[in-house]
Amino acid sequence: PPPEPSRPAVAPPPGACDCHAHVFGPADRFPYAADRSYTPPDAPLAKYLAMLDTVGFDRGVLVQGSAHGRDNSAMLDALRREPKRLRGVAVAGAEVPVAELRSWADNGIRGLRFNHFFRDGKLHYGGGVPLSDARTLAPVMKELGWHLQLWIDIKDLPATKPILQEIGLPVVIDHMGRTDARAGIGTPGFQCLLDWVADGGCWAKVSGAHRLSESPPDYAEAQPFHEALVRANPERLVWGGDWPFPRMEEGKVPDVGRLFELFCRWTPSADVRRRILVSNPARLYGFPDV
Repeated sequence: PPPEPSRPAVAPPPGACDCHAHVFGPADRFPYAADRSYTPPDAPLAKYLAMLDTVGFDRGVLVQGSAHGRDNSAMLDALRREPKRLRGVAVAGAEVPVAELRSWADNGIRGLRFNHFFRDGKLHYGGGVPLSDARTLAPVMKELGWHLQLWIDIKDLPATKPILQEIGLPVVIDHMGRTDARAGIGTPGFQCLLDWVADGGCWAKVSGAHRLSESPPDYAEAQPFHEALVRANPERLVWGGDWPFPRMEEGKVPDVGRLFELFCRWTPSADVRRRILVSNPARLYGFPDV
């Protein structure tokens, strides 16, 4: 399980939103998918809310983790219990009835997550939904005002961007594109992301420094990627802690409070921080503005 979070030295502004987290289990009530690629420790809603309270976040966005596959029950239960404080991004294939998707929207779902993360020519995570299903789902997603959240290795973005543009939904890229920080910001994939964010066609999560960089606790190699995205267009960025850090090795699991302090250090303007933490999430996830 993740370590207890510390209270950051700089408090988040009122209305701040943690835009990337997961709830897992409890497994005896919400079993994990049979074809999962990892088994996380239980991370129920009460623990997530305690983390938000400690770090100082008023709002949160839960993203369906692949350990639960396409069964969104644990997340939907959390949204029903915290309708004002939480929103969600679900995982659903083209088989889900439109009426069910509409009921999810009433429950606080604001987008669907698709898995386009390949390793050696194969999808790397079990239980995800391929991008091909997004074409079928796009009309109802547009009707509901939803976005398409994409888990992708940034090197595949240049080839995938035309497909995403053709689908025609707002796109949110996870974890700064999950690039290898050692490659630097000049790679074609990351430059594609920067250009797309700059022209307002795409959103990015300036999250996941601990997944880009191998140098805790400051993750210095990730800083240039964060700063480049902020320079490109702070109106198209949101931040999330990634709690409870699925698939992180024992001993490498970060402290959310510390990650938030890094975000503040790498984003020195209080106005820009407020946009990324408050105004942008309110627009993207349908919270009232503060």
